[in-house]
Amino acid sequence: ADNDLIPLGPLQSYLGPLIARRRTPKIQKQYADIGGGSPIRKWSEHQVSKMCAVLDRVSPTTAPHKPYVAFRYAKPLTEETYQALLDDGFGNGRGGRAVAFSQYPQYSCSTTGSSLNELWKWRKRLEGSKTTQQGAIQWSVIDRWPIHRGLIEAFSQLIEARLQTYPLDDRDKVVLLFSAHSLPMSVVNRGDTYPAEVAATVYAVMTRLGFRNPYRLCWQSQVGPSAWLGAQTSDTVKNYVAKGQKDLLLIPIAFTSDHIETLYELDREVIHEAATEGIKRVESLNGSPVFIQALVDIAKAHLESGQNCSTQLGLRCQGCVSEKCREQKAFFMRDASVSGVL
Repeated sequence: ADNDLIPLGPLQSYLGPLIARRRTPKIQKQYADIGGGSPIRKWSEHQVSKMCAVLDRVSPTTAPHKPYVAFRYAKPLTEETYQALLDDGFGNGRGGRAVAFSQYPQYSCSTTGSSLNELWKWRKRLEGSKTTQQGAIQWSVIDRWPIHRGLIEAFSQLIEARLQTYPLDDRDKVVLLFSAHSLPMSVVNRGDTYPAEVAATVYAVMTRLGFRNPYRLCWQSQVGPSAWLGAQTSDTVKNYVAKGQKDLLLIPIAFTSDHIETLYELDREVIHEAATEGIKRVESLNGSPVFIQALVDIAKAHLESGQNCSTQLGLRCQGCVSEKCREQKAFFMRDASVSGVL
């Protein structure tokens, strides 16, 4: 029912819970089919632990680095992780620095934005609302990194490895289908930067690969009755197969680990239902050493930069009228008022 994720207008309080109740049995079955739960927490904790271990070596001036994981709608929730920080001796008059490192490489108000809104809410409840609150945790944020060279290299190496499973004569004819989580068109038309940033990641990967293969960007995981950004991944695969193109390689380009959208939606629905040998999926980033090194490089550069956030964070979507969003951005920009946020 979160209007940051799926805005439903004046019927939000009615339609949101209704959609959630109707989807719950279906989602429960999907989780059961992939082993009883999502591996996203396991991979997130693995990635951040490895990152911090390397950071301790390469950035001794900011060491030690202690990893925490927080989720928007799964445990540990944002408030639980914030409380863990306080329990471990940060904030509440003792100060300390924390970096909110979004694991969405491409920024969206529905993902990173919603998570930062939640973090700001719990900062106010647990430590007060003043930007310069004495002894509070000093937050900064890594809010987007869609074309970081390490991210692009990690994706590219995984694509190259999967292409090796096709016959040599057919390899350059395989269509690369980059799949990202879709957005409601109301969010897109408001000016959300996500579609452009996902496209930037795709183009950077294709540049690294030398544009040897034809490719398209498509979108998955539509929910609810409203119009969503397309073309849908499932429809794309069906349409290409019907046209005779049966060598298709799916690439989850906006996800940093496996979860229900890759293990069930792509593997068990899109690929399994297509029943075509040439339709495959690239392995997710998961424990890729190249990807973990990218996280290290991004975090180290952020710690050394002295910046609180990216330049882009302070600029709201063209059609945004959310005061919650405005306040959150002002906080992370270290602006005592909201005057610096457009």
